[in-house]
Amino acid sequence: MSRHTRMGTMKRWLSVWLVAAMIAAIAGCGGGSSGDTAADPASAGNGNGNEGKEQAEQAPLDLTIMLPIFKTNYPKDDGPVVEEIEKRTNSNIHFEWVPNASYADKFNITLASGKLPSIIYVGDVKAPSFVSAAKSGAFWEVGPYLQQFPNLSGANPVIMENSSIEGKNYGIYRGRVLGRNGIAFRKDWLDNVGLETPQTVDDFYNMLKAFKEQDPDKNGQNDTYGMVLVKWTGQWASGFDTIKLWFGTPNKWGVVDGKLVPEHQYPEYVEALKFMKKLYDEKLINSDFAVMDSAKWVDPIVNNKAGVIVDVVDVGARIDDKIHAALAKEGKDEPDRHYIDVLGGVTGADGKLHTLPTSGFAGILAIPKSSVKTEEELMRVLGFLDQLNEPEMQTLLNFGLEGIHYNPVGEFVEPIKDTVKLESEVEGLNQMLGFIPEDHAKKVKQTPLRIKQTEVQKANEEFIVTNPAESFISTVYSQKGQQLDNIINDARIKFIVGQIDEAGLMSAFEVWRKTGGDDLVKEMNDLYNQVKP
Repeated sequence: MSRHTRMGTMKRWLSVWLVAAMIAAIAGCGGGSSGDTAADPASAGNGNGNEGKEQAEQAPLDLTIMLPIFKTNYPKDDGPVVEEIEKRTNSNIHFEWVPNASYADKFNITLASGKLPSIIYVGDVKAPSFVSAAKSGAFWEVGPYLQQFPNLSGANPVIMENSSIEGKNYGIYRGRVLGRNGIAFRKDWLDNVGLETPQTVDDFYNMLKAFKEQDPDKNGQNDTYGMVLVKWTGQWASGFDTIKLWFGTPNKWGVVDGKLVPEHQYPEYVEALKFMKKLYDEKLINSDFAVMDSAKWVDPIVNNKAGVIVDVVDVGARIDDKIHAALAKEGKDEPDRHYIDVLGGVTGADGKLHTLPTSGFAGILAIPKSSVKTEEELMRVLGFLDQLNEPEMQTLLNFGLEGIHYNPVGEFVEPIKDTVKLESEVEGLNQMLGFIPEDHAKKVKQTPLRIKQTEVQKANEEFIVTNPAESFISTVYSQKGQQLDNIINDARIKFIVGQIDEAGLMSAFEVWRKTGGDDLVKEMNDLYNQVKP
């Protein structure tokens, strides 16, 4: 085990221990257990607590909001867009930005500290630390209150169910397209090496190999590689979590002979890992992927170092925009050309597409009882989140201020080319958006690439691989899930980089079983037997 891995494991163990030690204290600060939630939420307020004349007469709402950030630059509290949000919502906002790659650790440390913000992003609603805290009454159950708000009352019931814990919603979901994941690649590179858009896993491998060996950027140097990966293991969008499905691996859990089986116990899971190891051994992926921050995920593609990223499909247009901006500075841009293309996936041995779905949401915005102590305060915070979903607010949080950060072009918006200004004043603020009931923000001009992205995401829905255990809440996982996940994640990285062989990988899987995995499998099957057709 490397020093980095040991330290990471120790930090996660410490976080779990701290969370367990502090949950009772957090719940106590919150004024009672979840069972203490108002018996009649409808009587708790008179509609949206933050609108109209009533809002104008109230003192500004003080909010501290903790969110992930995907860039090293981020909007400051006194930035022009933040000030405009405060003006429109009668609020004073302080942001706590956390690098996305380390958000899970920071979330657990913050949870354990008991010093929680007014609104906190929860990336994994089913993570043991959050489930335990929510069930102990540390967060407001918001479901009963949503009907009082014009936008939040339109929340999708299916997504509400997916984002719930035992039927209770402890936050506002952030809606996402179901078939969002896929592949983005350098189309100009593919043309330069004389290949067609990949259709199979073999085609995908050949593309990566050509991007490494055939000088795809035509600069005469051996300075490129195929695909960029980052350390983020994610819950729904990491590269490996998509690629493993191409080999027939289930999405977290599969069903064999009527029983739930964890994904890593499928032979196809090991085949997918062998494929990843082959890419690593042949230097077709970045050798530092296990430590590379996701904030820099797209940089190697923009900077002509890598040619492929497996992530959300809509990352394609964002990369294309950055390439155009970089070329424009050099006076070499071709505005009508797309440098990036996208596709939903490639077929494996069975000749079929298998795409990784979202659950219809990407995390939730939870409201801790320790910082929002009364129902009156809760109604104002929910009113704030409701107001963010108004069309003009969605546009503001997505694109900033008209004439400063974007210009109108007919019905569309055209962001300015100053990426530093956009990152430091706008990008990241949309992490607060739930898009409830839906995305009403203005759109950038629908270029052929953006139109294709939408088509790919829609087509993906036919091929998504669902998780049959998506809605289950496991007591075992609540207690040992982080430890069990760490065993698998550490083992798969060590296997890919050659620190352990297949026997070592199997030994790690045995450790998983004996550490609580067998208990988890039994409990999940008990839950499955209660609901299966």
